[in-house]
Amino acid sequence: MAEIKAADVAKLRKTTGAGMMDCKKALTETNGDFEEAIDLLRKKGQKVASKRADREASEGAVVADISTDGKFSAVIALNCETDFVAKNDDFVKFAKEILKVAIDNKPANLDELKNLELNGKKIVDEITNQIGVIGEKVDLSYYDSISAETVISYIHPGNKLSTIVGFNIAGIDNQVAKDVAMQVAAMNPIAVNQEGISQKIIDKEIEIGKEQAIQEGKPADLAEKISKGRLNKFFKENTLLNQQFVKDNKDTIQDYLKQQNKDLTVTEFKRYSLNV
Repeated sequence: MAEIKAADVAKLRKTTGAGMMDCKKALTETNGDFEEAIDLLRKKGQKVASKRADREASEGAVVADISTDGKFSAVIALNCETDFVAKNDDFVKFAKEILKVAIDNKPANLDELKNLELNGKKIVDEITNQIGVIGEKVDLSYYDSISAETVISYIHPGNKLSTIVGFNIAGIDNQVAKDVAMQVAAMNPIAVNQEGISQKIIDKEIEIGKEQAIQEGKPADLAEKISKGRLNKFFKENTLLNQQFVKDNKDTIQDYLKQQNKDLTVTEFKRYSLNV
């Protein structure tokens, strides 16, 4: 039996919004498996504030930008130990310098970015220098990018959350693109549309919906139908194009884009947030 630590219980409570004792019991029943504990809470009908936690990180800055031709966008996360350092202008400037190297060179992955040069030295070595200057652990923990006919980036105030979004048509209105990037930041979709959700996630949602219905006293055959209805609700809430537009909930994001151009759609998006 895995030891259930108070920190794990607190983390599960923060992620799900469920009660402390419910969280402890869920972790105990799942032998400390965090994801299984979330599913167990949901199956038992517990209110889960977030179906998925943002990627774990400590303090730091998450920044994003686009290339001069508007067809490439990148987002990075530079971590440190304290919020005091994260808010320091020099630290944020350093993060943006790394981001510029990423945009100028379009590396394929994080390791490739770390080995590119900044100020005549590899970024990984410059980070080591910063550790000596700052006196805290500094780590470049995340990098991702998008190439598309139009890209947009959005940094939420405070540099804790950034998004990048790609569109299939060039030259779209900047405010329209920004609205979608802010939607991704606010509503945290898991895919562009239903086709982007893995069968594993779909099967899990059907299982959870069925278990919830049974917990509510519904017979098994009816629970199956109810779970399919809840799956449709899941798609609407968690796929970007089907989400209600936060600035005008009479429309979905897909409706909003079609109002601009009947062929306009999102090709992909990336969202990164510090787990604060």
